[in-house]
Amino acid sequence: MNKKLKMIMAGGVMLSGLAVAAEQPQGAGSAPFSPEQEDRIGELTRNYLLAHPDIIIEVEQKLQTMQQKRQIKMITEAALRYQESLLDNRETPSYGPADARVAFIEFFDYQCSVCARQAQVIEEVMKANPKVRYIFKEWPIFAPRWPTSEVAAETGLQLWQQKGMDAYLAYHNALYETGHDEGRLTQADITKAASPAGKLKGKGDDMLNVLSEIDGLAQNLGLRGTPGIIVMPVRGATPENTTVIPGGADQGTLQSAIDKASEAMDKSLPVNPQE
Repeated sequence: MNKKLKMIMAGGVMLSGLAVAAEQPQGAGSAPFSPEQEDRIGELTRNYLLAHPDIIIEVEQKLQTMQQKRQIKMITEAALRYQESLLDNRETPSYGPADARVAFIEFFDYQCSVCARQAQVIEEVMKANPKVRYIFKEWPIFAPRWPTSEVAAETGLQLWQQKGMDAYLAYHNALYETGHDEGRLTQADITKAASPAGKLKGKGDDMLNVLSEIDGLAQNLGLRGTPGIIVMPVRGATPENTTVIPGGADQGTLQSAIDKASEAMDKSLPVNPQE
């Protein structure tokens, strides 16, 4: 039986049992239910849930919502603890003004289909918000299944370190524009996307330490997959002005997160007294 269904059934048994218990006088030290009562409670619960399967769906959705809220709260708290690692790692590609007041961080994998769809949305967000600093955390979590995930991430980091952000961003977008995700990304795709920047020095393996640091950061944050997006003010970040999005989001949602962080920075600015 499905684990969630077992939990729901158990909850139904408990509620039914409480109802029966309320009607039954209990002596000191007596068992709450007789074996016959326990069998009857289970039968009533099973029959009711079978007759009303929509309740199972409703409860499962509620459980998922509660779990997601709990996850977001934990990641938000962790993001505040690890803010320096999120924002100030020079080995991580970043785009935007150095004095930006808002940071937009994404953990992603080039083989992730949701990340591929998100890339187009983020391009539009970047055009609309040029004063935000965008930080790209290469996190090739699909590498054990599709090794080109790691190769693509290593190449991206090499481009960032040797050719600069413009070359990196062109490569980043070119890979997603291939539409090759979920195991379809090839070495030829990577080579073609990187070729306009010219020859790279060293080996991709030189980037393994950086990738390991990013993976450790993602684990410390409690991220469970890609994409993982965090939007926060660079100073004065709190749980109230920091937004965590564990998964894809539309442009409006991302814009709202940027606006919230920006408004928090506006409030933190000192007011110059009028002469």
